[in-house]
Amino acid sequence: MTTGTHREEESGYMAIIKVPKPPQSAMNKERPISSLLKTQLEHLQQAEFRLPARAQTNVYINAIKTEGQAADYIRQVTAALHAEHAGAEGRRAPKKKTSKASRKYAIAAMAKTQAGKNKKRRAARSRKKSTRS
Repeated sequence: MTTGTHREEESGYMAIIKVPKPPQSAMNKERPISSLLKTQLEHLQQAEFRLPARAQTNVYINAIKTEGQAADYIRQVTAALHAEHAGAEGRRAPKKKTSKASRKYAIAAMAKTQAGKNKKRRAARSRKKSTRS
């Protein structure tokens, strides 16, 4: 399925798709939450539980009954997730820049150490077998 003409694809531009504005009735803060929204809240809570205790909202999601309450909870957890991610970026160690050659030699060195470990294991097994007989 294509969304644009061949000419648009060649030029690198995409076709503009106009999306109509949703009606006022689309969001009703007093409407009870649907099972889909309830499931989304449960998944979001699982993500929230991975945050440090200081960043968690401590909201009991089974008490959320309306779309407005759900929207508030989603907003709080999303903000906490973004804040923790931004803080974690500063705490991460910078990536070491390595050349292709050094990576290749590191892989080769690992293969040699693995081969040495395998020889030792085989020798130990054969010693065990010879003592059993």
